[in-house]
Amino acid sequence: MKEMSVGEFKTKFSEVLELVKNGEEVEVLYGRTKKLIARLVPCCAKQKDRLLGLLEDKASFSMRDNWSDNWKMTPDELTELINN
Repeated sequence: MKEMSVGEFKTKFSEVLELVKNGEEVEVLYGRTKKLIARLVPCCAKQKDRLLGLLEDKASFSMRDNWSDNWKMTPDELTELINN
């Protein structure tokens, strides 16, 4: 995953679109603290498989492709919730 500042994002917008078009994710960081404000991902990207840790080879988990349409949280928020 590539990270870049807002200024770099604006300057290299066409290059960023090419990266995303080729399946790469790009995070946009803001300010001196480099706070993550956006993540640009391919619209049709297939989610990467996540390991189930100790349950690997003992359990499986899957979700519909459009599962997040009915949720009011991001996939990262859900992952954080599950990991805590």
